[in-house]
Amino acid sequence: MELRNAFVFPGQGSQQAGMGQALSAAFAEAREVFQEVDEALGQNLSKLMFEGPADDLKLTENAQPAIMAVSMAVIRVLEKQGKDGLLSSAGFMAGHSLGEYSALCAAGSFSLTDTARLLRKRGTAMQQAVPVGIGAMAAMIGMDMAAAEEISAAAAQGEVCAAANDNAPGQVVISGHASAVDRAIAIAAERGFKRSMKLPVSAPFHCSLMLPAAEVMKQALAEVDIKSPRVPIISNVTATAVVDPETIRNLLVQQITGAVRWRESVLYMKSKGIERMIECGTGSALTGMIKRIDKEITPVSLQTPEDIEKFLNS
Repeated sequence: MELRNAFVFPGQGSQQAGMGQALSAAFAEAREVFQEVDEALGQNLSKLMFEGPADDLKLTENAQPAIMAVSMAVIRVLEKQGKDGLLSSAGFMAGHSLGEYSALCAAGSFSLTDTARLLRKRGTAMQQAVPVGIGAMAAMIGMDMAAAEEISAAAAQGEVCAAANDNAPGQVVISGHASAVDRAIAIAAERGFKRSMKLPVSAPFHCSLMLPAAEVMKQALAEVDIKSPRVPIISNVTATAVVDPETIRNLLVQQITGAVRWRESVLYMKSKGIERMIECGTGSALTGMIKRIDKEITPVSLQTPEDIEKFLNS
């Protein structure tokens, strides 16, 4: 394993009933991760992950630690069963939104217990920051970040509307007050962007409406020990590498209200020589985005025991 590889970690939306169950059945290391997360939260989260109901699992306060737990189960198996130095010899680690916490845990900056508790707090704070129905998010298909920022500004009209996720070319998400997001969709249509759709999310993430959640996380992160990562982490906020613990702490607070610069993060890693990006956890959303961002990068998705065994034997 050489520095041409990066490990990447999915964000919210990749949760589904049954997540982690096959890993738990196949690997003792995965079972240990799920047990540790359950104990950290004082909740049988793994039962909810394996069996549902899906409506409870998709609650932000459950989805965030659950997605991280599966990512870390994959990482723990790779560490125990893989080649020596498999992770520490990677060039970078990066995650999409909550996935940045998974990356930091995988890189040794956070303990697993702290990561689970931080994400429970983060999910709860983000959910409580804005009453249900007040905010919204929408995917603006075929639009670049500059156009999304311009349209969001035109649609705000005294409310909040901002470009929230730069996921891939032609795949940008906006966030803010529901009425402002509706105006942005209408303006986009007038300007020839015919495909925009509201997302089934419970809150308007990554915009200034999340300021109350940012304050909660500022306090929570101040109380947690952050070590220097053994592999540089790509910050969602800056789309560049970071290794200093205090910088990481500050950027994680900014991340709550700031845009997720995923497209730029992938291109940054490529510019530093990364040729393969290995997505660890449930779903393959990042693998799909990476394919759209740059065809020269080889994305690999590790979700199942079979995926992991094939990767370790490659």
